[in-house]
Amino acid sequence: MRYILILFMSLCFYPLAEARRHALSSDTLTIAFTGDILLDRGVGQVIRYSGADHLFSPSVDSLFHTARLVVGNLECPVTEVATPVNKRFVFRGSPSALPALRRHGFTHLNLANNHTVDQGRRGLVDTDNWVRKNGMVPLGFGATATDAARPRLMADNPRPVYLLTSLRVMSENYVYMPQMPSVNEQSVKQLCDSVKALRHRVPEACIIVCLHWGVEHTLHPMPIQRFEAHSLVDAGADAVIGHHSHTAQDVETYKGKPICYSLGNFIFDQSRPINSRALVAMLRVSRRSVECKYVPINIRYCVPEVSVGIFFGRKAVNFVGNGRCLFLRPLLSLVCRQCFFFFLSLERGCLEFKPPFLCTYQE
Repeated sequence: MRYILILFMSLCFYPLAEARRHALSSDTLTIAFTGDILLDRGVGQVIRYSGADHLFSPSVDSLFHTARLVVGNLECPVTEVATPVNKRFVFRGSPSALPALRRHGFTHLNLANNHTVDQGRRGLVDTDNWVRKNGMVPLGFGATATDAARPRLMADNPRPVYLLTSLRVMSENYVYMPQMPSVNEQSVKQLCDSVKALRHRVPEACIIVCLHWGVEHTLHPMPIQRFEAHSLVDAGADAVIGHHSHTAQDVETYKGKPICYSLGNFIFDQSRPINSRALVAMLRVSRRSVECKYVPINIRYCVPEVSVGIFFGRKAVNFVGNGRCLFLRPLLSLVCRQCFFFFLSLERGCLEFKPPFLCTYQE
């Protein structure tokens, strides 16, 4: 029995080492994209009582360990400035939580959303400063609208990788002033023009577009979003990734390019089932291609955990967070905390160990 257990654990950890080797390889770049990160309200209570490190489960740490860059959508200002705007939901996170985000792998934080302005322009500028002080790169923000819209170079190897991000939903009671510090609010048409210009200037570049868009608490994008995402790919984008709906929405491949309409939440306090199921997009960039695989996430008490499932053909049945198949649940929970990509595959009637980039997720 002891030897069986040793063999089992060896097989579990081998794919993790292999994925880490791929992540650090000079001929590929792995970027993890997460959904919304809130550091106030219910999450703020968790931080006050348990510390910010409590927000990161071992399975998420293992997942981030396989990526060279990790990009999250910071869905609140993180500032000591208290100048709230007049709107229904107003957030303000503590800067003391930011070191934990960096410690657990985050390298870039998107500010182009409808909540980073919750404490006004001063709070937005202070958030940018705190993110930089803690060793992370703010995205979608600039001293002027022109600066905020500038494509950000994320990496040079294995080829130049640029990211453009834009807020595509209305900001409540916040005046957009192009000559003042602001987040990027370019239209999709303007983004298409930027993508075309960048593609002409750097033909070999990998161009990623992130959009804060769509309708909240819905499971599918609007038809106009599909049209806009396709337009961005037609203009030269290699991937389109969205958030804002607080739900995981459709993913598709258009002309060989991955599109995820919404990743959903990541660190958040919404507890409804549609809000607690999410995705992490693992984008793998090589010299000639861009591949994207989606890792399912369950959020429990504000803490995201990588889900583990059983595959029935191409159908993944999620076991984390529900009561089905109780005799398997302890095993799956144990493996999930140590080795997020372990799945039981009944398609061939055998155990199957899949590295992250071979895993697929379908609802």
